[in-house]
This record gives sequence, C-alpha cells and structure tokens, in this order.
Amino acid sequence: MGNRTARVAIAFIMMISIRCFLCPAHVKQYFREVSREAAWSDSAFYGRQFTMRFPLTGAFQLIHHASTAEAGAVRTMRYTPRSPDAARVWQQAVRNELFEHLRLAELVQSRESIPFEARVTKTEKRDGFVLKDIQLRSTRGRLITVALAEPGRIEHALPAVVCVHGHGGNRFTPFDPGAREYKLCGTKLVRNGFVVIWADIGQHEVYEKGRALMGERLWDLMRCVSYLETLPAVDAKRIGCAGLSFGGEMAMWLAAMDERIEATVSAGFLTLMDQMEQNHCMCWKFDGLRQLVDFPDIYSLVAPRPLQCQNGLKEDSTQFTVPLARKAMEQIHVIYRDFGVVQNAVLEVHDGGHEIALEPLLTFLSERLAK
Repeated sequence: MGNRTARVAIAFIMMISIRCFLCPAHVKQYFREVSREAAWSDSAFYGRQFTMRFPLTGAFQLIHHASTAEAGAVRTMRYTPRSPDAARVWQQAVRNELFEHLRLAELVQSRESIPFEARVTKTEKRDGFVLKDIQLRSTRGRLITVALAEPGRIEHALPAVVCVHGHGGNRFTPFDPGAREYKLCGTKLVRNGFVVIWADIGQHEVYEKGRALMGERLWDLMRCVSYLETLPAVDAKRIGCAGLSFGGEMAMWLAAMDERIEATVSAGFLTLMDQMEQNHCMCWKFDGLRQLVDFPDIYSLVAPRPLQCQNGLKEDSTQFTVPLARKAMEQIHVIYRDFGVVQNAVLEVHDGGHEIALEPLLTFLSERLAK
C-alpha cells in the first residue's frame, strides 16, 4: 500500500461518518486535501445535503439526501389569517420554537446577566464621524469585535442601525468604497445622523460547542442591539437593522426574533425556501426549520413593525428574483393586513442587481426611526 493510500485509509477508519452541510467550494477543497482529486462541478453540489461515510473497508460513499422540499416539507406553523391578538400569540409560539431550534433559549433568558466588558481597541477620525473598533463579550466564553460609527458632533440621543454584511464581507465593508454593492451605506447612514454598529458575523464556523451556526450569528447581532441600548448617544427606542444578501437574511432573522428592532431593511434576500435549495450555500438551513416555517413566516414575525425588502430587476435568474419576491411579499402582507398596517411592509423593486438601493434605504430608515 502506497503512502498516500495508507493515509487515506487511516482517515477513512478514523472518520466513520461525518455530516456535511457545506458550500460546494468547501466540499471540493476537502477532497483536494484528502485524495488530491476533484472532478466534480460546483453545480453537482449546490442545494444538496450529503453524508460522507468512511467504512472500515476504506470504500468511500457520498450519499445524496433528498432535500426537505423533495421529502415533502410540512410548514406546520405557516401563518394564516386571524385576529391581531391571535397573530401575536402565533408570533410568540413561533419564536419560542425557533429559539429552541437555534439553541438560543437559555442565552435569551440570561442575556441581562452577561457583561459586555467593552474595550475600544482602535479609534479613527473620518470626515464627519468617528469609527471605533470595539471588543465585546457575546457569551461568557466568547468575544466578538464590532465597528461602531458615531457622528462627530452629538447633541442628543440618535437613532441607530445594526448593519450586516454579506458572504465574504466584514465589519468595515459598509465603509469601503471598493464594496460597490453596499454603496458606502455605513458612511451614508452615520452622515445622516445615525449611530451605526456592524459586526463580523460568522460565515461557516460554529465557535462554541453545543451551539448552532445560525443561532450564533443571530445572537451576536442581538448583543449588538443590547450594547447600543447602553450608549448615551443612542435612543434605545429607535434602533433598526439593515443588510444585503446574507446580511439581508440576518436582518430578517434579527427583526423577527428581537422585538427591539423598530424598522428593517432586508436587501437582496426576499425569496422562498424552495428556491434556496438550489444554487445557494446551504448555511441558511438547519434541522427542523422547513418543518416549521418558510421565509414569509419568519418575515411575518416582524409585523406590525416597518419592513422594507429590496430586490433588483437585474438579479440573476437563479437568485433573488422580483417575481419570487412579490410572491413572498403577498404572503407577508397577510399578517400586516390582519394588524391593519399593510402599508408597513413594502417591496422596493429597483433597476439594479444584487445590491443595496441606497436612497430608498436612507429614506425608509429616516422616516421610520424619526422621533
């Protein structure tokens, strides 16, 4: 047996069964490292769930599991028309279920007892505002770093926005002229009188044992909201959120699960879960999600608070297209109509592609977070 074959065989024996919910690039990279052979195309892996098995024989099996849609998703907690009081009961029941699946229930209950231990590690003066790097405690065992931007002159408490980057971004993306799809939205917001906080949100790594990927991402954003509430420069009753792509997804989650968010802009994400099963990173999905809800149900947890979703006419046909967004918004409007504020949920269709429509974002947040 050659050296390479021996190494592969040992790896197979040590790793009897591995569950894998990775992006195509991650799957391919794994096989490059183990066998130095990768003949599969990306399209062969998108929208699939696999189990990699390494039996004692050394034989390799890559087993495709049917997606939840293929197996017949139940969506047992789908929203249906009802009275406003019954709608609120539905919202709380769904949040409770989702917090359990996200493995956040105990953190939510104990969040007031977790100190921030905030430490400013860097301060940079820019044109019209101050940008700080701040280290915060997210959980008792984990620290996160956020970027906080405040206007250079503050005379009274200001509205604030929790912003979220997309895949491949970081906390400085909204201040980077090179990130064209973001339109310098962080800079524009702070120059329009907002305090802006932007965290590095985990991409595909779970940092603490026993946590869930989506749960950790959401919790870090909820900690940003809690931190904003402690700042003298921030009016705690006027906190919103905004994000693009994966950031639009996380803006949806934050507003849905944290009622302290008063207004939300979710850009480049509104769609249905069936569409996300193909040609997308599967990091949006976790056990039990599709059995409970679809994306319109999660957005429905935001009601009756103001919600703006943005989708571009030039989105790729496999991505977040306007027809799918309109279909999803029709379902979201059901609960807003039940609350008597259907005008609070809007779909902003713009002429661009996968990008932020800056002026509608600024106008929406300025109007909805005004005193």
